[in-house]
Amino acid sequence: MSYLLKTNQLTKVFEGKEVVSGINMHVKKGEIYGFLGPNGAGKTTVMKMMTNLIKPTSGDIEIFGEKLTDTSYEVLKRMGTIIEYPIFYEKLTAKENLSLHCEYMGYYDKKAIDHALDLVNLHNVDNKKVKDFSLGMKQRLGIARAITTKPELLILDEPINGLDPIGIRELRELFKMLCKEYGITLLVSSHILAEMEQMADTIGVIQNGKLIKEVSMESISSGQTEYIEVTVQDVKKAVYILDDQLGLKNYKIMNDKMIRIYEMTVTQQEISKALIMNDIEIESINKKHSSLEEYFINLMNGEGIHA
Repeated sequence: MSYLLKTNQLTKVFEGKEVVSGINMHVKKGEIYGFLGPNGAGKTTVMKMMTNLIKPTSGDIEIFGEKLTDTSYEVLKRMGTIIEYPIFYEKLTAKENLSLHCEYMGYYDKKAIDHALDLVNLHNVDNKKVKDFSLGMKQRLGIARAITTKPELLILDEPINGLDPIGIRELRELFKMLCKEYGITLLVSSHILAEMEQMADTIGVIQNGKLIKEVSMESISSGQTEYIEVTVQDVKKAVYILDDQLGLKNYKIMNDKMIRIYEMTVTQQEISKALIMNDIEIESINKKHSSLEEYFINLMNGEGIHA
């Protein structure tokens, strides 16, 4: 399979400490790749190397089929990026900032500026200086700048920082639209698991500078565990009923009120009936699937999940 972006044993050493170790990433054309990991795991360092902001200590990066070098100017023109916090000319307006960006990128479609601002829902800011923008507005402007020149690859480092839930949802839909309708490939880093679950086609999980898993969301979904989660007033009594009357053995007591039943030989209705008939008060009972969050936490805790 050919990849739009891939790394080979990418490593970075700072002051004698290896902060990124032997990263082998594979980003397919036309997908959203979620780069997932806790703060300080090495996500930003990897992305800085991909955009030539810092140089690898060893290993290499291939983008659009070319090895990234000090003189890969044409390759960088085909990319849009936000790395860490987006910086602007604070005394200029949004349009003036985007116009300057287009100038130094050698891109002269003036309509693209208005289109990019519309896509990120930055309206009625024609005369407003960027210094008067909120954090969320600056984040939107950073994304507008990244997409103005119609890049083939977007590298976005924690792009939803500073946004409210409505803004996060809007950008999630924007990223999916850019991928589906414009054919843009996105590499998006985040530590927010729920967002990656709703958006990414593939996830790469990084911990302590090492890529510990690279897997498709489809693969995770197909391997998800189905279970019944029941919340009761008396867990000990409920467990006795599950075991003694229903013959269930594959369950887990989550806390002093919640039980997860992984054995699907008995229906949710049968469980409810048995508990109620034995005077056990049920606060809630629902059929669920394991989430990306659980997958991620198990992975981080080294519980040997395979997908």
